[in-house]
Amino acid sequence: MENLALWYRRFGEPETVLQPETTPPGALAPGQLRVRMLFSPVNASDLIPITGAYRHRTPLPAIAGYEGVGVVIEAPASFKHLVGQRVLPLRGQGTWQRYVDCPAEYAIPVPDTVDAQLAARAYINPLAAQMMLTRYPPRGKRVLLTAAGSDCAILLGQWARQAGAEAVYGIHRSAVHAERLEAMGITPVAQHDANRIGIVAARSDIVYDAIGGPLAEAILSVMPEQGMFVCYGLLSGQAFTQRRPAPRLAWFHIRNGLDALGVEAWRAEFERIWLRLPGSEYSDVTVYPLAEWQRALSAYREGGRTRKPLLLMED
Repeated sequence: MENLALWYRRFGEPETVLQPETTPPGALAPGQLRVRMLFSPVNASDLIPITGAYRHRTPLPAIAGYEGVGVVIEAPASFKHLVGQRVLPLRGQGTWQRYVDCPAEYAIPVPDTVDAQLAARAYINPLAAQMMLTRYPPRGKRVLLTAAGSDCAILLGQWARQAGAEAVYGIHRSAVHAERLEAMGITPVAQHDANRIGIVAARSDIVYDAIGGPLAEAILSVMPEQGMFVCYGLLSGQAFTQRRPAPRLAWFHIRNGLDALGVEAWRAEFERIWLRLPGSEYSDVTVYPLAEWQRALSAYREGGRTRKPLLLMED
């Protein structure tokens, strides 16, 4: 049995520093599951750490990838019931490899009713959206999303409406997203339309922002003072400054919430995700063999993309 994994041993652009390496899997550590991977998606959260943006908490060398789905092939005695079952092998090794070891207690069993390609994408974006909506509830509020065509934003928008948001607006960069957003009940706002953005932002009670930079500053400058601005990403690659004391500004990063989740609370979050995700609109996928990971990264960076690149881990 040989394991093909995408390693990075220095920080830089993923296309440059990622290197496929084939080695036999080592001995399984106590308390760990070994999972034969099926699929793993390409997310911003996978690529950004490779650049060194979070180098203070990214020890090298490392294997890329934070989520995916696979089949348990080896387990400690108390988790033998999971052998042969599909799980999300989370909070362990990087998932861009054919075999992943993860803490058995944090592996999430996948219901038989959930398709593997959907299950592979059930962690980063769904959990982030769910945790933000719990921490910063949208009920009765006018909601504004940036990067509205992204997977996290479309879940935020749909689930905010289900949670009782008065209205949901979505700022999108590419016109291809407008019709899709409208079909979900999210009012599209073109990112190049600064006047329209200002009008909507001035009436927004809560903003979920993934872009940062000048767009964040423009929104903050006109939001109601009693509003809430939640920043959960900097896709622009640019920081921003809040130039007045209000509205309230909050920073959300999924990692910061994980330490507070014990095993039972962790599993409870996914019980909620399994109930709501299959009935939600989500991006379609394009599958790339692991050996064609460079093509997958190139597809991820395409402007106006509406499909999620998904790595196929099997030979």
